[in-house]
Amino acid sequence: MSIQKIAQLAGVSVATVSRVLNNSASVKPQNRDRVMDAIRESNYQPNLLARQLRTARSSMVLVMVSNVANPFCADVVKGIEEEAEKNGYRILLCNSGSDTERSRSSLGLVSGKIVDGVITMDAFSHLSALTPLIGDAPWVQCAEYADSGDVSCVGIDDTDAAESVVRYLLARGRTRIALINHDLDYKYASLRQRGYLDELAAQGCQWQRIAYASDLSFSAGKAAMESLLQHDSPPDAVFAVSDTLAAGAMAAARQAGLRVPQDIAIAGFDGTDLAEMVSPPLTTVAQPSRAIGRKAFELLLHKIENPHATPQRVMMAWQLISRASA
Repeated sequence: MSIQKIAQLAGVSVATVSRVLNNSASVKPQNRDRVMDAIRESNYQPNLLARQLRTARSSMVLVMVSNVANPFCADVVKGIEEEAEKNGYRILLCNSGSDTERSRSSLGLVSGKIVDGVITMDAFSHLSALTPLIGDAPWVQCAEYADSGDVSCVGIDDTDAAESVVRYLLARGRTRIALINHDLDYKYASLRQRGYLDELAAQGCQWQRIAYASDLSFSAGKAAMESLLQHDSPPDAVFAVSDTLAAGAMAAARQAGLRVPQDIAIAGFDGTDLAEMVSPPLTTVAQPSRAIGRKAFELLLHKIENPHATPQRVMMAWQLISRASA
């Protein structure tokens, strides 16, 4: 199927079809719809290499996530993909594990002009190593971000959200609130820990305890909770920095013979589907994960189309959802 045949089926010029394929804004809506209908009916597949040579764009973007198995990361990627497809783009997904060498290999796609831009979700501490590899290519940092604003970014106010969880638990009479955190190389981890400590200090609470999970997994959350329960003065509430860690903590509490929330309250973070699947359902901070992904691609596309545009920093709304676990 040729572009000429698509034009004939749609009843428009070849130039109009070309503009539709290149996402030009100058096409009348009715003509765009006719071309898209013809493309769907004929199962037309454009020659991507030819388009890249003609437009100097690949219509593909690289998405680098630290752990695609993390439900939050997976939801963000879905949002990125939804917005990308709506704008005629495809994504190439790299599960980097925040490993610089693995990232270096994937970022070769940028220098090779295979992708038009990059969205990263890697640990903040690794961004300085990525900067020279990405160079001047359009780049958006998602969920992790730099305070300096050198790179466009989108996320939430992690410190404020963490403070709200601690206030919530204190208001319900909990006096020994522990934190299950992850790797402080991630900015979200350090910001949520800051919120936890700041709110305890603001409320005059002396008791504090932090356990660090080895990764963002159910088993790591379970192990972290087991270590907290070994102390002579165990917590009566636990705030975990992800729903997955919180689910593991809940399992460890039950295994120790504790009732949730009667003996120990548990709260998570992210607002993933898992929070509603565990028993009892999990109190959590719900991030607008898919909306974060959509906004990340929107920022990237703006940078692709306006290379000299000022970087944007977008903080999105979050919501504390109260459920039976706390």
